Amino acid sequence: MQNTASTHASRAQQIRDDLDQSRRRGPLQQIQIPPCPELLAQLQQAMSTPEPDLNLVARIASSDVAMAATLLRIANGPLFKPVGLPCTTVGQAMNRLGLRESVSVMSGFLLQHAIPVNAPQLARFWQRSTKRAIAMATIAQQLPGLSPDLAHSFGLFLHVGMPVLLQSVRGYASTMVEAGARIDRPYIATENANHKTDHAVVGALVVRVWNLPQQLMAAIRLHHDFTALGHGDIEPEIHTLIAAGLIAEHLMRRHEGLPEDADWAGHHAAAMDWLHIGWDELAQWEEAVNLQFDAT
Repeated sequence: MQNTASTHASRAQQIRDDLDQSRRRGPLQQIQIPPCPELLAQLQQAMSTPEPDLNLVARIASSDVAMAATLLRIANGPLFKPVGLPCTTVGQAMNRLGLRESVSVMSGFLLQHAIPVNAPQLARFWQRSTKRAIAMATIAQQLPGLSPDLAHSFGLFLHVGMPVLLQSVRGYASTMVEAGARIDRPYIATENANHKTDHAVVGALVVRVWNLPQQLMAAIRLHHDFTALGHGDIEPEIHTLIAAGLIAEHLMRRHEGLPEDADWAGHHAAAMDWLHIGWDELAQWEEAVNLQFDAT
């Protein structure tokens, strides 16, 4: 019998191979993936060691004036309730924010500037992506074994395939309108009917091309495939990201006064079962997430 670790690896490898093949000879040939920002690659490399070099991270932060200004603005903002003199250097800002939060801010800044969004169909796209990332990182703190950094990246990159498709594929703007209006089939079914691909596939391709973690690639590829929750050929951390992502999206919608969506209505029981939580725990998570939303 094949062992679990090799089974997990083969499924993630299969997703990667499918993406590579489709990019060479399939519908992904026309998709233009922006290059990974050099600073993001450097940041990922700096954070890949067991003990990250804080001085190197600070140098990366200081190498972009606008990114440094973003760190200072957040460090001096209400979320961190600064006491005393305001931060005036990147080092001071990072000390106040902490390494994890500093890296999250930097990653979001670099991603947003690498893939700009100027379409009305994606109004507030990066604001909502950041909000989802905050929710994911907060939820991860309640789930032993799930990296808050990986969870934050999942929230940030989850729908990145949409602006990439919008820039690469003629007619995708109309597809977004149609997919959002139809109630007879899922959003990605309309994408595939019109373009033979969807934002989950393209988002996974971005992660693949940018050489980001394989679990992130697989989770984004499968984030609408809730029927796969619990399947033994998928790494447990990938299931956890997908289940937590459904909850994060639901909590975002509740915070914004929006009705529950079809994904939540159809699959929340499976997600909660996988995470071993009940409605009481979900209410506690919502309170913690809302505190972060309101502070931000």
